[in-house]
Amino acid sequence: MPGRRGEKKTRGLSRRVFLPVAGVVLALDQITKYLAVSLLVSGESRPVFPGAFHLTLIQNQGIAFGLFHDSGAVLFALITVSIAVLALLGLGTAPARLLTHAGIGLILGGALGNWVDRIRVGAVIDFLDFRVWPVFNLADSAITLGVGLFLWELVFLKKAGAERSSHAA
Repeated sequence: MPGRRGEKKTRGLSRRVFLPVAGVVLALDQITKYLAVSLLVSGESRPVFPGAFHLTLIQNQGIAFGLFHDSGAVLFALITVSIAVLALLGLGTAPARLLTHAGIGLILGGALGNWVDRIRVGAVIDFLDFRVWPVFNLADSAITLGVGLFLWELVFLKKAGAERSSHAA
C-alpha cells in the first residue's frame, strides 16, 4: 500500500505540471519576441556569432518552414482546435509519467505563443537564425522539445516498462 500512495502523489504531480510549464513557455516566448521586435527592424539580421548565429526578424504567416502561408483562416482554426485538444489532453489524460505531461506543457505553451502572435500581428514572429536552419523562435523550440519527450517515452520508457513487466511475470 505505501507504494500506491507515493504513486498517486507522482501521478497527481504529473497532471499538474503541464499548465505551469505551458505558462512559463508562453511568458518566455512572448518576452523574447517583444525584445526581438524592439531591437530589430523586420528583415534585419544582426550577427551574434557571425556566420553561426544571427538575430533575424521575420514574420511567418505559415507553419514550420513557412509551409501553408496562404492558408490564413483555415490554419488559424486548425491551430485553435489543436490548442484545445492539447489542453483537454493535459487535463484529462489518465495519470502518466511526468515527462508526458511536461511534453504536453511544452507543446501547449509553444502553440499558445505562436497563436498569440497570429492574433496580435497576423503572423508568427521568428528571430533565432542559426544559418543552417530556417529562422525560428522559442515557441518552436518548446514544441520540438515537447514532441521529443513524447518520442523518448514512447520508444525508451514504454519499452523499459514492458521489459520490467515481463521480468516480473
